[in-house]
Amino acid sequence: MSTRPVRLPPATGFWAVAATLTVLLAASAAPSPLFPVYEDRWGLGPTAVTLVFAVYAATLLLTLLTAGSLSDHLGRRPVALAGVLGVVAATVLFTRADSVGWLLAARALQGVSTGAAIGSLGAALLDLQRPGRQLAQLVNGAAPPVGLTLGALGSGLLVQFAPAPTRLVYVVFAALLLLCAAALWFLPSTAERVPGALASLRPTVAVPAATRPALLHAAPAFVGSWALGGLYLSLGPSLAAQVLGRGDHLVGGLVVASVAGVGALVGVLSRHADAARVVALGSAAFVVGPLLLVVALEQRSTAGFFLGAALSGVGFGAGFQGALRTVLATAPAAGRAGVLSAVYVLSYLAFGVPAVVAGLLAPTTGLERATDGYSALVVVLGVLGLVLAGRAARSARAQRVRGGEPGLPPLPGA
Repeated sequence: MSTRPVRLPPATGFWAVAATLTVLLAASAAPSPLFPVYEDRWGLGPTAVTLVFAVYAATLLLTLLTAGSLSDHLGRRPVALAGVLGVVAATVLFTRADSVGWLLAARALQGVSTGAAIGSLGAALLDLQRPGRQLAQLVNGAAPPVGLTLGALGSGLLVQFAPAPTRLVYVVFAALLLLCAAALWFLPSTAERVPGALASLRPTVAVPAATRPALLHAAPAFVGSWALGGLYLSLGPSLAAQVLGRGDHLVGGLVVASVAGVGALVGVLSRHADAARVVALGSAAFVVGPLLLVVALEQRSTAGFFLGAALSGVGFGAGFQGALRTVLATAPAAGRAGVLSAVYVLSYLAFGVPAVVAGLLAPTTGLERATDGYSALVVVLGVLGLVLAGRAARSARAQRVRGGEPGLPPLPGA
């Protein structure tokens, strides 16, 4: 006599998935406040630090390109479970790290495992939410900044005040992730297994035709928001220590938390606002926040530095949340994991590539000048985002005048 496996109710499963996604992304930010510790102990420079940071983004991208749609074929639960347990294994490597090689190996495993999990977890949220609600879009947009905030701040506190700073942080996250894995084990099935799992591993970005225009128009917002995140997660603690002379390890966590925490708050507060206006707000903050950061570093102003971080957080939260809402509104149910993976591919390219370039330039130009160039890139993206947001608003007004549905304007040159 067979018995049905115990499964969580859909509402409980939804929040279990939301918590898992948040903890997973928090774990990705945990090493950032430790970078100055590694620099002091092993004599690392900005290039090595950004390489350790970027290997996570690179391996995550590779996984998204190959396994981003895997849960559309195998189901959400097995893919998410494998990813979460892989991150637990990465935390074990972190606790053993005594050289850059160990850090690179741990970050690579963390990137692969996180990339395998986030697409399936995001799609599971969309599957589990009650019909007619938009809560999954909100959680998918809020989880990255909330997770980054909790990860950076919690790590900074443990590094500053707790014993064994290079180990305890990872032990805590391993325990939290094991609890999340236990909850995922009881997750209800939300996607039928369909053939084609092996074929889906070919490197590709699966974006349905109906979603492509929205994704292309949202690209500056995705790139700008995650480039800002990459700037502060990779170089923020080092800027605070080396340029501003703030050696307190908690300050490194506060730098990241200022950006991600404000981003999370803005994402929640703007959830009912028109998505195009939210994107425009984020794009404007892409211009103001980095410019203030450059001025603050020039003036050696800690207050200005954190104000620039907070304004950058407005860009991070509004830009990503508004763009994600725009794109997910066009995503068909059968392709949700693929669309989310495409969004993360674009976002993590912006997250990692500029940080690596800045880290490579820093030994020659200096950390401050490399940051100036990084900030200029984000300002350009903000201007482009404002231009596209203006075109979208004019197109929507024209559609209303004609009595039609608001649409997306053609791309420049299209």
